[in-house]
Amino acid sequence: MPARTPSADAPVGLHVAPLFPAGGIFPFFLVTALFFLWGVPNNLNDVLIRQFMKSFAITRFEAGLVQSAFYLGYFLLAIPAGLLMRRLGYKAGFLTGLVLYGTGCFLFWPAAVAARFSYFLAALFVIASGLSFLETASNPFIAQCGDPQTSERRLNFSQAFNPIGSITGVLIGTIFIFSGVELTSQQIAALQSAHQYELYLRQETLRVVRPYMVLGLIALGWALLIAGTKFPVTRGETANGKFAGRIGYLFGRRHFLLAVVAQFLYVGAQVGTWSYFIQYVQDFVHRPEKTAGYFLTGTLVAFAVGRFASSFLMKFVMPQKLMGIYSFINVVLVAVAVFLPGWIGLWALFLTSFFMSLMFPTIFALGLKDLGANTKIAGSFLVMAIVGGAVLTPVMGMIAEKTHNLAVAYLVPMLSYAFIAYYSLVGFRVRSIDDARTGFSQIEVEPVE
Repeated sequence: MPARTPSADAPVGLHVAPLFPAGGIFPFFLVTALFFLWGVPNNLNDVLIRQFMKSFAITRFEAGLVQSAFYLGYFLLAIPAGLLMRRLGYKAGFLTGLVLYGTGCFLFWPAAVAARFSYFLAALFVIASGLSFLETASNPFIAQCGDPQTSERRLNFSQAFNPIGSITGVLIGTIFIFSGVELTSQQIAALQSAHQYELYLRQETLRVVRPYMVLGLIALGWALLIAGTKFPVTRGETANGKFAGRIGYLFGRRHFLLAVVAQFLYVGAQVGTWSYFIQYVQDFVHRPEKTAGYFLTGTLVAFAVGRFASSFLMKFVMPQKLMGIYSFINVVLVAVAVFLPGWIGLWALFLTSFFMSLMFPTIFALGLKDLGANTKIAGSFLVMAIVGGAVLTPVMGMIAEKTHNLAVAYLVPMLSYAFIAYYSLVGFRVRSIDDARTGFSQIEVEPVE
């Protein structure tokens, strides 16, 4: 008879389990700051999509390749990141990620000088490769660095600094990248006849360089701080920080596999929602790009508030149930945005950010439950699932172009939230594939490989 552990439905301990790791506050702070640092380029992409549509005169679908190049980096580098940390530990993942992040930012300068869209995509791929290392290391590190009973709350707390970085990124883009100059077709024709249109496009392209140079310097500076800090050993690591475990074990864990699917759909929904949010504002309430940029900033503020609020509410409501409630609310809100485009639809879409805020860290923490020494490599697969942003964003762009209606494209996030609701209320339960087939739902203590 397998040994039983407390059910995943059991309430989180309120009196005993501390939220923060004892004796490891400074490393916890350094890693939590990384959530802020990778939030900046993630949401600068939303500004870049609009900017590149203007500076390179490309379509929505082509501009959506910004997210494809970015999230492809996450997808391809997540497993190498996990394997690196399997051998060298979390710290090596942090340092590799920050160096790649900084390098990709500096590549924006030659890309702008060459004025080639493909070069920018390559630079974004390098940045995302670095962020893949950072996310693969940071999420499981935060989940494992303290009491396991508070892993969801702790990860939600650290992840709450990610939308602050996102807000910063959108503000930087709105203020320093958007020029506020939006030409009509008549003005474009006049510039072309005066042979000045290429100069205008070049000026618009160069506006993206300075913010990325500053980001690159910050990333390399933070790498120096981490290099000089001693990190504690977490659960699943040996004393020298190395990792034991095997990939094959994970394919028998149903709750983990469904978490990967849920994460793929969530990231696709989040990235797609924000990538076309500026265009939604312009299409349906007819506001200029800078105003639309401030609306996007506002919805990211709602996202940040939602993260902190969720971390607090999880003291009283089980994380998976709270996520299920929020998922149903978002299905309704996105439906309003699809079928009632305009101011009502805009505010409904605006509010989805608050309710999506807890999903990434909660899916991540639930997916890692009871995986023991396999946690790091499992984290790699959950980070690979971020490729949902690369897949679903251009799908939304294609739907918008085929239907000539951007609102219809938001059916993609609506269906994604419906699956997340299913995962929250049913799929998260920790059991093996064989148990799921026979309907046996008791939770087992898994052996550490």
